Order: sequence, then structure tokens, then C-alpha cells
Amino acid sequence: MLDLRIQQHFIDSADLQYQAAETLAKPLDAGVQALMACVTSGGKVLVCGEGSSAALAQYFASLFVGGFERERPELAAIALRHEGLGDPAYASLARQVRALGQAGDVLLLLTTNGEEEGLMRALHAAHERDMTVIALTGKGGGAVAKALLETDVHVGVPHDRAVRIREVQQLALHCLCDGVDAQLMGDQDSGA
Repeated sequence: MLDLRIQQHFIDSADLQYQAAETLAKPLDAGVQALMACVTSGGKVLVCGEGSSAALAQYFASLFVGGFERERPELAAIALRHEGLGDPAYASLARQVRALGQAGDVLLLLTTNGEEEGLMRALHAAHERDMTVIALTGKGGGAVAKALLETDVHVGVPHDRAVRIREVQQLALHCLCDGVDAQLMGDQDSGA
């Protein structure tokens, strides 16, 4: 009964991923280079998102620390989340960035619309700490995209529907992990 609707989800997702491949290749390459500069100088990656994007942040941090598809030394990554520090949720992420971030570290932001106040505050806190920001956004990137510096990286998924944006963002996170692994361990066929 729902089989055509289900098939349409697969078709829509595949179409967007195909369209995004060329658009996102260069910014993802720039993201890999920013991550490489960070980890080869002993830095760490702070990752955050709000709502469902927080789950993707946790997912990336676990892949970055534990390895993507092959064994390699652990890389430093921390998924930030609202910790109930007595602050409103929008202030918590920025406080964590200021407490944990240092010059040379990277802040990886995940958002579907780029309008969350907490992520904006975290972005500004990262800039205060001379950190590079990699922003994975959708819907044009919103306020987050406008606040990025020339040294930051914007990976903007060209879509308005949150579920499709997150699907492409997950693939983009895989590309970032694979790119770092290829740079650190040599280019190896990952079975892709």
C-alpha cells in the first residue's frame, strides 16, 4: 500500500545526493584540509548541532575518535551538547566552546536551517578562540552562513527539506572522515 511512497523516498534521496556530489566536493575537500591542519598540529574537533543534528554530531565524533573504515590512531573529537549548566540551552554550547576550544581547533556545526541561536553563539565563541568553523547547513545556511569568515568552510546542502538535508549531511560526514583517513594513512580503496 505504501510501497510507491517508500520508493519515492529512495528516489528523492538518490537524486539529491547525485546533484549535491559536484556542488559539495570542493567545500568538503576544504573541510578535510581544515581537519587535517587541526589534527596534525595536535588540535581537536568540537562538534555540535541542536535537535536531530545533535545526533549527527555525536555520530561524527564517534567515527573521528574510533576510526571510520580502517584502523588508525585515535583523533580528538568531542560532541558538545546542552549539559544543563544552569544556562539556557542557547548559551550552553558557547560556554563549552570557550572552555574547551583553543586556537587551531575546529568547530564543526551541523544545522538544517542555520538559524539556531545556540549554534550562532557557539560559532562566535569559536571565532573568539581563533578556531576554524566548518558549517554543514541546508536551506542556504541562514545566519550561520552569513557569520562565517573567509577561513571557515561552508558545506551547504542545496535543499529545503530537513530529512533530505540530514541524509546528505551524514554522507558528507563520511566523506570528511574518509578524506582524513586517506590523508593520514594513504589512499586505499575503501570499497566505495
